[in-house]
Amino acid sequence: MINMKQNLLLSLAVAAIFFLGLMIIFGDKGLADLNYRKKTRDSLVERNTRIREENVSLSRSIDRLKNDPEFIEYVARTELGMVREDERIYVGY
Repeated sequence: MINMKQNLLLSLAVAAIFFLGLMIIFGDKGLADLNYRKKTRDSLVERNTRIREENVSLSRSIDRLKNDPEFIEYVARTELGMVREDERIYVGY
């Protein structure tokens, strides 16, 4: 009788430990969720870094557009296709 109780208790303990292990790995705040959240965080950190770099570049461009006549001319020529009054345009076919 004692042997049967010990086996039953041991079986219940093993089942409980197995269940707790599953909860730790796959539960609401388990290791799988932690791994997903780490990947999401890494993706957001990378995205924020790219946005910061883009903001710095845009800030520099804004400053140059306000203060650098040569840059203003470059933008006008490349992005807007503008030319000076005294320039001639040659189109080759």
